[in-house]
Amino acid sequence: MNSRPTAKPWISAIHAYVPGKASGAGGQPLVKLSANENPLGTPPAALEAMARAPSPSRYPDPDSTALRQALGARHGIDPARIVCGTGSDELLNLAVQAFAGPGDEVLFPRYSFAVYEIAARRCGAVPVESADADYGCDVDALLAAVTPRTRVVLLANPNNPTGTFLPRAEVARLHAGLPADVLFVLDQAYAEYLASHDDDGGLALAAAHENVLVTRTFSKIYGLAGERIGWATGAAELVGELNRIRGPFNVTNQGQAAALAALADDEWVSRSRTVNAAERARFVAAIEALGNHGVRAVPSQGNFVLVTFGGNLRAATALQAIAEAGFAVRHLPGQGLPNALRITIGLPDQMDAVVAAIAQAAERAG
Repeated sequence: MNSRPTAKPWISAIHAYVPGKASGAGGQPLVKLSANENPLGTPPAALEAMARAPSPSRYPDPDSTALRQALGARHGIDPARIVCGTGSDELLNLAVQAFAGPGDEVLFPRYSFAVYEIAARRCGAVPVESADADYGCDVDALLAAVTPRTRVVLLANPNNPTGTFLPRAEVARLHAGLPADVLFVLDQAYAEYLASHDDDGGLALAAAHENVLVTRTFSKIYGLAGERIGWATGAAELVGELNRIRGPFNVTNQGQAAALAALADDEWVSRSRTVNAAERARFVAAIEALGNHGVRAVPSQGNFVLVTFGGNLRAATALQAIAEAGFAVRHLPGQGLPNALRITIGLPDQMDAVVAAIAQAAERAG
């Protein structure tokens, strides 16, 4: 007999999620460009709404009714087909848990969001990675990896951590190639950073098909990462399954109030998108100027850029140089990217300092 409780083997096989760092090796605080947070902060209207929220001594609305109604009105979705969660992370995990289990396969492209593998393993399913196409989704490779054991396919669009984007026609082709009994989860955490003409059609697919679930979050452009608010939409049956197993009071009073106010603040979203696009373009141009040192910026549609290092300068060395300049960025060797850094787009002076640190390190490396 065991002398203590023993976790299921698939739980013991999980490597816990590692969040973006905010301090250096010696514990010194760093400017955080490691978690894709909005550098402009939180909309003032959301902060004011949080201050007016019901007392924390009272349980929140378990169904996030007002927020679902507002989301439905904004996107033309029946609120009954919307479920809210503790960030989109909860909903991604619940989707996999509801439709996959021991012996099943959960499929996603190489260099996908780290939570996907964890979500598969926590319910005993097998995570399967398909080959990428220059750090992005290769639709043909993904479809070729589907087997009779595939129960869920996950795709982040734009993708985290690479920033790559799959256009509408390719998303539709991917969905059309999947068996009808395979759940297609489209993770749109960074969708609000896209120009309107770059809509990947995910919400329309979710409205028209019974095997599509779209997830979104208030953590990114809406500046509410600390409040943990996400939402998902799909067929009523899909939403019903998630409602069966989600936490009963999973979005706080303050979170619901803040999300309602942020959702109504179109000017904030527009400004955040414009500022991000301009600063991202400027940062990418500066990185491309270092191309003779083997440094490259992978094309991104998010609020971050994956920078790869292929010359004498290695990612670990650049990471240290950036930290010495006072900034935390994301090194991802655990996701198969030992020679790349994911760098959140911050304010202009911050990005200038990061570029300068990389350039100086490249010169030292020769």
